[in-house]
Amino acid sequence: MAATRTRYTTVAIVIHWLIAAAIIFQIILGWRAGDGPKGPTTFALFQLHKSIGITILLLSLFRLAWKLTHRSPPPPMGQPNWEKIASHVVHAGFYVIMIGLPLTGWLIVSTSRTNIPTLLFGAIPWPHLPLLPDLAAGAKGVWHEIGEIGHGVLVKTTYLLLLLHLGAVAKHQILDKDEVLSHMAPGARPGWKEPRAWLAAAGLAAVIAAGYLYMPTVKAAPASAVVEDIDRPVAAPVTPEATTPADAAAPVAESALKDPVAWTMSKGGKLGFTATWSGEALEGSFTRWTADILFSPEALDRSKLTVSIDTASARTGDEQRDQSLPSADFFDSATHPKAIFTATKFRKTGEGRYVADGTLALRGVSKPLSLPFSLKIDGDTATARGVTTLDRTTFGVGQGEWASTDQIAAKVRVSFSLTAKRK
Repeated sequence: MAATRTRYTTVAIVIHWLIAAAIIFQIILGWRAGDGPKGPTTFALFQLHKSIGITILLLSLFRLAWKLTHRSPPPPMGQPNWEKIASHVVHAGFYVIMIGLPLTGWLIVSTSRTNIPTLLFGAIPWPHLPLLPDLAAGAKGVWHEIGEIGHGVLVKTTYLLLLLHLGAVAKHQILDKDEVLSHMAPGARPGWKEPRAWLAAAGLAAVIAAGYLYMPTVKAAPASAVVEDIDRPVAAPVTPEATTPADAAAPVAESALKDPVAWTMSKGGKLGFTATWSGEALEGSFTRWTADILFSPEALDRSKLTVSIDTASARTGDEQRDQSLPSADFFDSATHPKAIFTATKFRKTGEGRYVADGTLALRGVSKPLSLPFSLKIDGDTATARGVTTLDRTTFGVGQGEWASTDQIAAKVRVSFSLTAKRK
């Protein structure tokens, strides 16, 4: 039966068309990601590019194993020897690129100076190649360059192989009018009128169009709710205690606030940041932070504020990007796990409006920072919101290629919103 086989097995046919579509789509993604500015959208395209690359690798290894254990259909009767040799060379070349391209891409990611993890399709963790991430910078750079050169050569080889393969299929179908297309499209007949041939061409066009039209969803953390203008009126939160007639009619006596008052931050406080990445707003927040507050509007000279932020808790809505933020290129959380803002000087700038003048210690660098905020005290409840802007480069947040401000702007907007109870 193997000797008289007229087409590939169903498994081989399905995998062939899946890999073909993935390669074409992958080429378009690579063009888009390589030519576009480095921003959230390009980052998301690269993540998908990595996911499809690993998928092609796994499918290709399975296809190779299947090929070695299942006989392929024979070549057309009377085919010249040079065509048989050329066919074998092209097919071998495809296995080289189908396996080599993902491997060199994997090598590039594993030796990247910025250790960005790989999550296949945003869900399945995929490891780096063993040992490479732990190499010294010089050796890692050599392997990274090898990966980039190899990847580039294989990409150009892919273009050549695709032209040869598609040209050969057209020759067999239209000029030679033999059964080659039916090997992968069962039932196909020779000639340009064959519907399966036109269906394959339409599928190719559809994959190319999908590659250009696909637009990844750039996730954003819910910090957008935090980034509010402090000019907006601040309403006291509605709590069961605040809705009772007694509390509503019982403002705190001014004498009770003449001395600094200790406040305990309630759950639900938000500390957010907004950076600009290639002209696009990238919003994030810190999920773990505390505030030690000793404050009274009548005792500004004796008021104090200390905010402690766990830099490893930064979240932007993209898990792969979030795992890179604690690295040495950004917050360097392993060496400097906390960012601390300390203020011992407060100024009143208007009704319910103040400025906390203090110092921010971030990534081992301490710089003066002023934090404007609005405040409303209602009984034992205080509600505050504030917004300020800082220069990330003065703190060293963003090293190497990320130090440049043409990709990620230097200015970062920081905002907070909290409710506190008087102790």
